[in-house]
Amino acid sequence: MDAKTSAKRAVLRVFPGAGDFKRRLQGRVQQDPGLRAQVNRLTERVAELETEMQEARRLNKRIAELTDVVAEVLLPVDQRDDNSIREGLAGYIKTL
Repeated sequence: MDAKTSAKRAVLRVFPGAGDFKRRLQGRVQQDPGLRAQVNRLTERVAELETEMQEARRLNKRIAELTDVVAEVLLPVDQRDDNSIREGLAGYIKTL
């Protein structure tokens, strides 16, 4: 069972009438052009937000990598692992 099916089943356990509501709403959306336009705008907005979330995750990962490199560089010389610093910088440079 995939995550989407699992999520649907969980919703139906909490809200048993959700399936009927969804079918009734779809019927109204098909009949009402204004409602259909609003659903289309919301669908587009959700897609935009998903894209923005992916970008935020990518940027957060880059920040974490850079923070690791800076933390490693700030260690006293006798505690540094030069190979680790080189690998960290190489990984960060690849993402630029």
